[in-house]
Amino acid sequence: MLNQQWLLAARPKGDIQDSDFRWNEAKLPPLGEGQVRARNLYLSLDPTNRVWMNEAASYLPAIPLGDVMRGGTIAIVEESRNPGFAPGDIVQGLGGWQTYWVGDGAGMSKTPRLPGGLPLTAYFGALGHIGFTAYFGLLDIGQPKPGETLVVSAAAGAVGSLVGQIGKIHGLRVVGIAGSDDKCRWIVDELGFDAAINYKTEDVGKALDRHCPNGIDIDFENVGGPIMDQVLMRINKFARVVLCGMISGYNSSKPQPGPYAFGNILMKSAKVQGFIVMDYGARFGEAAQAIIPWILQGKLKFKIDMVDGLHNAPAALRRLFDGSNTGKLLVKVSEE
Repeated sequence: MLNQQWLLAARPKGDIQDSDFRWNEAKLPPLGEGQVRARNLYLSLDPTNRVWMNEAASYLPAIPLGDVMRGGTIAIVEESRNPGFAPGDIVQGLGGWQTYWVGDGAGMSKTPRLPGGLPLTAYFGALGHIGFTAYFGLLDIGQPKPGETLVVSAAAGAVGSLVGQIGKIHGLRVVGIAGSDDKCRWIVDELGFDAAINYKTEDVGKALDRHCPNGIDIDFENVGGPIMDQVLMRINKFARVVLCGMISGYNSSKPQPGPYAFGNILMKSAKVQGFIVMDYGARFGEAAQAIIPWILQGKLKFKIDMVDGLHNAPAALRRLFDGSNTGKLLVKVSEE
């Protein structure tokens, strides 16, 4: 039995290239005592994949050159010599860019089927690391109060689209920033955002003045760069800046400057806090108990952007950085 894999072949210099990866097919050895073999069903593609490819460590160690590319997966156990797992179990973890995931079970968490006929992909679309990022970032760090104004950058992305909806559930005025008219229509017409700004065709500062007449109380920041500066220039006293991502600089080959408007943090007595969703691991159950009813009640919608076939993963990853992705980007590795 062959395991198809994408290996990290080179550290990216700027934008991700096909040559940064190498396709590999390796024969799977027999399982040892205590080991599990799971077949990956879905692979999550996330902006942090680009961070992990760098030589410098982030919140996780850098991926060694020649190793399987790191990535979150949903998988099904096919063979087990570990009493904690049985064939047919659905598991999640950093299963990597490969067809099969073999190990001692460390890092694998058993994942129950969801209620109400929700598909397994909901774990990546609104639950799992995506939904929990939106939930804890907005509610724990953003500390929303009814009537406040929330601005979300990358608002049509996997996290941003959920943040805006959770903001509406909590009585906020929500303004999203996205990169196309179609994305702007989607977040307003289908997700319930109050307004949307196309940063590619509009003057972001003027649009923020128009859509946020009472200033900005919460900035859920996924992008950084000039867009973040325009938001910081319009924050209110005691605003909260939730620093979730800085995707505008991930492909840069040079160090990125901090926000030019950072002085307004001082002038407005604002709070800026970065976070990684794993910081909240002990509370994931709390988030799931809130999110699942919202989905079943139609209050929280998610969109899956599915790419078929592991061989398409490198090209698909670039879509997170060129603006062509809407919702949660997944690769279908194999059939359920």
